[in-house]
Amino acid sequence: MSSTPPSRSFGTVGVVRTHVVRLELPPGGYVLDNGARLTEIDVAYETYGRRSASDDNVVFVCHALSGSAHAAGQHEPADPAEPAWWDEMIGPGRGIDTSHYHVICANILGGCKGTTGPASAAPDTGKPYGSRFPDLTVGDVVGVHRLLLLQLGIRRLAAVVGGSFGGMQVLEWAIRFPGMVARCIIIASCAGLTAQALAFDIVGRKAIQFDPDWQNGDYYGTGKAPVKGLSLARKVGHITYLSREIMAEKFGRERWTAEDVTPGTADGESRVNKFQVQTYLEHQGEKFTQRFDANSYLKITRAMDEYDAAARHGSLEAACARIEAKVLVVAASSDWLFPPEQSTEITNAMVRAGKAVSYCLLTAPYGHDAFLVDVEHLPDVIRAFLPWVERPSTVVPGEQHASDAAAPAVLDSEDRREYQIITRMVRPGSRVLDLGCGSGTLLTMLAREKQTRGVGVEIDVRQVIDVIERGHEVLQADIDGGLAMIPDGSYDYAILSETLQVVRKPRLVLGEMLRVAKEGIVSFPNFANWRHRASLWLTGRMPKNKGLPFEWYDTPNIHLFTYEDFVELCRVDGIRILDVEFLTDDLVGKALVGLGAGNLGANSVLVRVTRDGREGGA
Repeated sequence: MSSTPPSRSFGTVGVVRTHVVRLELPPGGYVLDNGARLTEIDVAYETYGRRSASDDNVVFVCHALSGSAHAAGQHEPADPAEPAWWDEMIGPGRGIDTSHYHVICANILGGCKGTTGPASAAPDTGKPYGSRFPDLTVGDVVGVHRLLLLQLGIRRLAAVVGGSFGGMQVLEWAIRFPGMVARCIIIASCAGLTAQALAFDIVGRKAIQFDPDWQNGDYYGTGKAPVKGLSLARKVGHITYLSREIMAEKFGRERWTAEDVTPGTADGESRVNKFQVQTYLEHQGEKFTQRFDANSYLKITRAMDEYDAAARHGSLEAACARIEAKVLVVAASSDWLFPPEQSTEITNAMVRAGKAVSYCLLTAPYGHDAFLVDVEHLPDVIRAFLPWVERPSTVVPGEQHASDAAAPAVLDSEDRREYQIITRMVRPGSRVLDLGCGSGTLLTMLAREKQTRGVGVEIDVRQVIDVIERGHEVLQADIDGGLAMIPDGSYDYAILSETLQVVRKPRLVLGEMLRVAKEGIVSFPNFANWRHRASLWLTGRMPKNKGLPFEWYDTPNIHLFTYEDFVELCRVDGIRILDVEFLTDDLVGKALVGLGAGNLGANSVLVRVTRDGREGGA
């Protein structure tokens, strides 16, 4: 099921224009985090899609290090050197659907694409700032963008979205201006760079500063610029943007030969016998010097390096405690510049702070650049998370856009009965953690019938997208790895529906669910059912039927156990069984259950458990 309009069609935003506005600053100018003042600030920005009368559909997009306000569409006349950097994501029917959202992207303070930066004319001299342009923070960048939005009459954002350095800005938006942002999407980013990432930036800056033509930053008007240093800095950066696998696939150790190039062209003969990766880096470096300013590169990378949300607020959890928005954190699997562990660090801090957060790890072979060029599911997960602006949710009041996703999934009679029993066990208004939540059908049922606040944990990305689309928080994770991100006693119930038999470490999973929740509700297929016993006795082969529908060599069920086995495990591990339901769909099984032979009659079993010494009831 999808919550997107059924007639959704893809398109571009067409011809766009970059606007430049001079901000209305307070008396004395804009005070930066370091105390410096700017008395004039111009900001370049672009908009796509119509702004609603109620201003509830504004999405602000934060760009990365070398980006600009030109995120989508085409300028007229077209400039091949400045293509829109996220055209595949923004437009009618795309991840950020301009049929429904009014999208704004603005160049950052310190940039060189229309917003005030080192190359801009200082109001007191009329000459470029150069070395006089002050150092910046991510907070300064976000603060200036907030002033722009206020000047445009926008006081509330439906969402803020950004990747890489843009993701840092999104996090800062959520922390610094919590009342202004409804939702935040942080993609391939972090709360502070690793030492390795810092090292690459330091080398890049030194390459610029060691270029004799840098002239301590005052090269404007001299006829010379540190293009060699800037080119080298870009080459160093590009090494970090691609994964090892993509570098090997695209270039390997291949060299250019005479047959590969066209003699007489500008780069023809010079390429011969060079490694292809060398030519690629040279091309990227040269292209970058034609569109970017060295001083802007220095200021922006320094701001990126200095960003540390944890240090600023005492801890990352304390920083996240300030957040009021719903947050989606997205990581790219092969990103080694902003590795997935840094995304989970933000997610875990938000979970510990009790905030609404979802996490998704996308398979992305291109490395860090993947969020710009090739992530299969990224548009789907963004579209699912953004608030639906045309009608209210029918899943969780005031939350997601759930349109037809609110409709319950088609369940067979046994699943329906199991969900009904679980719903009956759960108290109204409870906090629920659904482990192995699938597409979120049970979470939706509990939210609708018991007004619970539910969070799912699921490993399949397609299911994760479905859960987000239904309006629930979800963490993409393998529960066999434990639930370390979740504090003790965070939930009233942890539910493990038809999942215990497929995990590798059932004892760990049971222990973790009863650490994070007061009670657990567990269901599992019962291998001691009379039909399974009969099948083994009569055929000598592993049973295959509705309860166990897979061949032994192709089954997700890696632990085949009985209700009595589960009882013994609970005894050994100090788990108390509070309630038991034996589920069966045949007359013989029902008769056996009625006679008290539940282990023989049940196809599956549903139990409510708690730790010994803990009172029952949520």
